[in-house]
Amino acid sequence: MRLGLALGYWGRGPNPAHLDLAVEAERLGYDSVWTAEAWGSDAFTPLTWIAAHTSRIRLGTAIAQMAARTPTATAMHALTLDHLSGGRMLLGLGLSGPQVVEGWYGRPFPSSPLTATREYVEVIRQVLRRESPVELDGRFHAHPYRGADGSGIGKPLKPITHPLRADLPVLLGAEGPKNIAQTTRIADGWLPLYWSPMRADVYEASLADLPETREGTSNRPFMVAPMARAQVCDDVAEGLLPVKAMLGLYIGGMGHAARNFHADLMARMGFESEARRIQELFLAGRKEDAVLAVPDAFADEISLVGPRERIAERLELWRKGPVTDLLVTAPDPYTLRTLAELNT
Repeated sequence: MRLGLALGYWGRGPNPAHLDLAVEAERLGYDSVWTAEAWGSDAFTPLTWIAAHTSRIRLGTAIAQMAARTPTATAMHALTLDHLSGGRMLLGLGLSGPQVVEGWYGRPFPSSPLTATREYVEVIRQVLRRESPVELDGRFHAHPYRGADGSGIGKPLKPITHPLRADLPVLLGAEGPKNIAQTTRIADGWLPLYWSPMRADVYEASLADLPETREGTSNRPFMVAPMARAQVCDDVAEGLLPVKAMLGLYIGGMGHAARNFHADLMARMGFESEARRIQELFLAGRKEDAVLAVPDAFADEISLVGPRERIAERLELWRKGPVTDLLVTAPDPYTLRTLAELNT
């Protein structure tokens, strides 16, 4: 199991510790570093900055939001950074949800998310292969555009720049069972939002057809790369507070009361009543109570928090399942170093 460093997206401004953490992760032998985006900082610019200060560590987006860019624009970002970094790019994509897509990006959330995702990935694959001009008779991502409000003279094009790698890895952040199952068929890897090594059966049906290798990608193994908060500390309850704060926001506020993919996932993982209670409190404006309502048990299962010996014991559980890459959000170099030592 490889280790990756997940830096997430910025809050009010850039985190001055992120670059130092990325450089330290590379020194410690971490395989990858990942950035994200929501409705503030973008995923590609910080990753480019990190690329300029490192030489080996792979560079991933976890995740770049599909609604933020057309698939060809995303492919341009990826192939550009792949060239500048010497072939280190990992392209992680996700749909986000209706509130963000329609509220922030000002476009409709796709009526068929699976079809929209499949088309998006196919366009990116065509750009990266550069075998011919991009053409797709798609429902959501038609190339050329053939809508009634268009000129009707759109021309199929292929990228001027020759991609460094036709098989640049594409990973998907998927939460629903059908979406996860499709991910195993069309992508090079999966980025689970929450993963509990104690409840791997939640995903068993979706991963039933998990390929050992992906055809056309140099027989590269399919990646399963969940994110987990990691912190070496004496007080487990205190160490779980950032995890609970994150869950309170995602379960309570990252989605509509009737359509929250994160809350639905928590429910499928055995905490349905707790998920609905968190939503209820958060949407009523009781955000602190929503955080406190997050069960310690759930927060603990999806993270690696506590003394070194406890983390070592729990890390073994992560190794036993299908996880190939553990992407850790770690607040300090000591935690990064400890995990590197325990994972040898």
